[in-house]
Amino acid sequence: MIVGIDLGTTHSLIGCYAESGERLFANALGDYLTPSVVSIDEGGHVIVGRAALDRMVSHPALSVASFKRWMGTSRETRLGAHSFRPEELSALVLRSLLADAREALAEDITEAVISVPAYFSDAQRRATRAAGELAGIRVERLINEPTAAALAYGFQEKPDGSRFLVFDLGGGTFDVSVLEMFDGVIEVHASAGDNFLGGEDFLDLLLSACLGDMKMAAHAFSPQQLGQLRQRMETAKRTLSTNGSATIDAMLGDRHIAWNIDQDRYERLAEPLIHRMRAPLERAMRDAKLQPDQLDEVVMVGGASRMSLVTRMVSRMFGRLPLRHVNPDQAIALGTCVAAGLKARDQRLDEIILTDVCPYTLGTEVARRDAQGGLQTGFFAPIIHRNSTVPVSREKTYSPVEQGQKFMQLEIYQGENPMVENNIQLGELRVALDPSRSVQENQVTVRFTYDINGVLQVEALAHADNQRYELLLEQNPGVLDPQQIRERLAALEAIKIHPRNKQENLALLARAERLYEEHLSAREQLQGWIAQFRSVLETQDEFAIREHQRELSLALNTLESP
Repeated sequence: MIVGIDLGTTHSLIGCYAESGERLFANALGDYLTPSVVSIDEGGHVIVGRAALDRMVSHPALSVASFKRWMGTSRETRLGAHSFRPEELSALVLRSLLADAREALAEDITEAVISVPAYFSDAQRRATRAAGELAGIRVERLINEPTAAALAYGFQEKPDGSRFLVFDLGGGTFDVSVLEMFDGVIEVHASAGDNFLGGEDFLDLLLSACLGDMKMAAHAFSPQQLGQLRQRMETAKRTLSTNGSATIDAMLGDRHIAWNIDQDRYERLAEPLIHRMRAPLERAMRDAKLQPDQLDEVVMVGGASRMSLVTRMVSRMFGRLPLRHVNPDQAIALGTCVAAGLKARDQRLDEIILTDVCPYTLGTEVARRDAQGGLQTGFFAPIIHRNSTVPVSREKTYSPVEQGQKFMQLEIYQGENPMVENNIQLGELRVALDPSRSVQENQVTVRFTYDINGVLQVEALAHADNQRYELLLEQNPGVLDPQQIRERLAALEAIKIHPRNKQENLALLARAERLYEEHLSAREQLQGWIAQFRSVLETQDEFAIREHQRELSLALNTLESP
């Protein structure tokens, strides 16, 4: 069985292509959305999802979120006695999703199609594949999130020549792609985005404004208190999408927080973020050589796209109301289900060819001589330009700088800046030269090949001796090599993970503990409820446990209600 997975910054989903079409699987709590949060309890067990999200407030030092933004780096997060890389944290989320799918399907799952931001780099895509391997599944196919959204909206059934723009604003990343449907092919003309822009940034903006108005510094609060305040900011952000203002009234320790913000001020504060969104939109349209009136539809997906100020910006920019009839939280996941069906060659699906583009310009470092004959280094020489349709292969020939060079050092970069110091280094390849040959005889032809899964192959041919050199960029900085993956997999296997059938109880206890942190006046009552529920769990009486689950859930709902 092949499943489709939306591995998101704030939430993740899993599904497959079934007889009735796209099918999403609910987690143990009955929700399709599983928070992309990992926590470690006092016994060293891993907790994933809703319970871990509540523990971000009650146990911030043992919990972590938004680690998708660190994919492709070697950053490690310490949780209790364990240190985790971003791939491992993502693998723990994937394991939880796979457990939900196996429960629903009652069969084994061996492969997955995982969505990634269109603007993910080579290193980030490799890290995503590594996360799948660490979770115990094969990931041969990655699908860009805007392309997945196009499948969810059924663009493959639109008339030939139809053009669409997909605007994808998630919790931590922003993508935009321009696509065209033609003769059974969904062709991506251009992609742009920002891997560090999403709903979380609007949340940070509100938090900073509140603390600034009250002349308070973040370091004056404990991590638990900041977690409580951040949760209230999330509620305020959602309120501002439907109402003219939002109010926060809370006690954090001995501090009373009373703060109000209206829609006008929120829009002024968010103007820099909105401006950052406009730049990728304009670049994608410019690269696709299209005007707004040449688009047939504009589609908005991603949970953060619900914000009214974002919708207004898109509507003004394109002169129309965007489509949003597919649940923005589920659109990408539904698209990955279709992609999984296509990968499995499901006979219920017409054959669709998905083309994509290289999101970044790829090239190498070169030296240039100035007007006085002096040598200046550090220039970026593009070989594959951004938004080239993939798979793509391009080559250029370079000469050594000086007579008598023994080797040519090829530094591989991605980026859009003319100087390599402002771009991202992907790897390097050293080519041996014959110092007895002339500069012309020592030329090297460099070929870049970029495939649909975001893998870059670099080949170099030395003209002097016809020797070939190859680089698959498997040693990117921040990316695990095969041996490291095996070692990390063994370490993850040794970590105890709470079984799926305990998730509902864990989530209920974590929620009660979070409310204990937040509600000083109800602490004694909450402590009693927690003690009673823990006592019932010890009996292992399923009937009594279900009854107390219902009673405790109702009590917590009453406590949280306005």
